[in-house]
Amino acid sequence: MSNPVADRADISQQNFERVPETDQVFENALEKARAAERLTVADGIELLTTGTDREGINHERKELVLEAADQRRAEVVGDEVTFVANLNNNVTTACNTGCLFCNFKDRSEQFRTSHEASHPGFTKRPEESREIVAAAVERGIYEVTSVSGLHPAFALDDDHREILEASDRGDLNYRPPEEYDVDPGTYCEQIAAMSVDGVHVHSMTPEEAYHARRGTDWSYEEVFSRLKDAGLDSVPGTAAEILVDEVRDVICPGKIGTEEWLEAMEAAANVGLDTTATIMYGHVENEAHRMLHLDRVRDLQDRTDNITEFVPLTFVHQNTPLAEYGLVDSGASTDEDELMIAVSRLYLDNVEHVQSSWVKHGNAQGLKMLNCGADDFMGTILSEEITKRAGGDYGEYRSFQEYVDMIAAIGRVPVERSTDYRQRRRIDPDDHPHGPELGPKADGTPLIESA
Repeated sequence: MSNPVADRADISQQNFERVPETDQVFENALEKARAAERLTVADGIELLTTGTDREGINHERKELVLEAADQRRAEVVGDEVTFVANLNNNVTTACNTGCLFCNFKDRSEQFRTSHEASHPGFTKRPEESREIVAAAVERGIYEVTSVSGLHPAFALDDDHREILEASDRGDLNYRPPEEYDVDPGTYCEQIAAMSVDGVHVHSMTPEEAYHARRGTDWSYEEVFSRLKDAGLDSVPGTAAEILVDEVRDVICPGKIGTEEWLEAMEAAANVGLDTTATIMYGHVENEAHRMLHLDRVRDLQDRTDNITEFVPLTFVHQNTPLAEYGLVDSGASTDEDELMIAVSRLYLDNVEHVQSSWVKHGNAQGLKMLNCGADDFMGTILSEEITKRAGGDYGEYRSFQEYVDMIAAIGRVPVERSTDYRQRRRIDPDDHPHGPELGPKADGTPLIESA
């Protein structure tokens, strides 16, 4: 296989302009964190590194950071640990963006009718998406999350397709649906198809929104307004990776830049859509990049006040091009994972909820993160493909009973919540059985049996 990053393979952390060096000291940063003062990027770097005055992570200092974050969590949200009854319905794996951290995608040329060889990817028609979501709603689901590849046949709607069909530009990554075995429809058709019986549709990342306006002069506000009219309820702040362009130039050079990601997220807020925000860390970036990312998320939230949760995503390196091309040989350490959660809680003083991912960390470490500053424990995700294809080792779904048992075991209060956190239901561990009750057709029946 050819190496498309051969000219970038010598990039390493010491070649970056941004490096984890500060004129702050760890003790001052920790004191500010304990006092709930607004931290600076330099403060955050000191906390993430447990001090730039020494190499490596100092475990005594790390525990002090975790304690400060856990105390802040208790002050902000108390002892509740929330989770949601949701379904992942990713529409297609067809994508040509070429992100080096991703193994979810399949080259879109393989999906064309003229391509004779088999491939592992999939594309769903809108009617298939509707059937999948409708069946899940009957079982009690009330959120569907959909994050998909950038299929060349995707257009925002019929107006957009007409513009793409008439264009003679060769840089738009567009081919008509007739060239593919499966027509994915338009983004608006997929959103409308998934908008079943009042289910909350959480979809259309900034990268997908960029794809949905290519070849036009439409603003992101126009794109998200049309999607909202089709049934979109909130926007996942993924495709963020690291919001520093010198890192994006290495790991996802074909993706939108930092400023465009921020522009799209602000536009979603402007049309009345809630958002989440993420960071994908543990690859080629350093602690300075992580803190610049947190700073940009905090600044965005200062402007919009519509980010419902922050989701740190540790990089799963196996089976990804970054590992294949020798740019990484591991992901973040457990110490780094715990510090990322903790400093996210301490730095993002305007974002109420921080999520721990059992998909990324597994049960035991996922629970540990709930004592490092996190207060949300994801959802049931009846299908999870992205981390699995990248080489993740953990499960694809979670029952309510497992949630209740695990959360109660660490002395916290299990709480079923809606996507936007506006509906919440405390669960008594002694009541049985445990199942969702907040959905349009949820009656407390277990979604799945415990493993």
